[in-house]
Amino acid sequence: MSNATLIIATLIAIIAIAGLFLLLRKPKQRVSLSDAPPPVSTRSAEPELAAVVIATPPADTKPAEVLDEGKGVVDSAAAAMLDVATPVLGIDAHPDLPADELTRIKGLGPKAKAVLNGIGIHRFDQLAALDPAQAAEVDARLGAFKGRIFRDRWIDQARYLEQDDIAGFEKEFGKLG
Repeated sequence: MSNATLIIATLIAIIAIAGLFLLLRKPKQRVSLSDAPPPVSTRSAEPELAAVVIATPPADTKPAEVLDEGKGVVDSAAAAMLDVATPVLGIDAHPDLPADELTRIKGLGPKAKAVLNGIGIHRFDQLAALDPAQAAEVDARLGAFKGRIFRDRWIDQARYLEQDDIAGFEKEFGKLG
């Protein structure tokens, strides 16, 4: 056998062992079906853990996943990836922040707000931070409201409301109701 063959075989073995480890390990946290925070651990010897909750659309029947930060390299990496990917995936990694009244946006009523909340968008800053590709992804998940995010310029409106620029909003979009 050549050295290249041995190196490839070794890498495949390492990947297979890592895959088996990930598949066979016990879950550290139960999956939550609600938006409620995970139960508090009664063990005082462990450090406090921050949870990241993935919001799913209402039509999806998959439960929300809860990941613990600080419980090993894999869990920490997954939690860090979710923190970074929050705006890309349209999830709410920080559900403890207060929600904004999204219905202040013209063309966005209570039903569209419920759909956005199901996707994980609860605040103006989340909507304002979407780039065109992310906005297209959110638009694809809006169901009956598909196309409204662009037609009614929700992202532009959210930028004004996020900055609390009522005068700029009313100059661009008319009187704020």
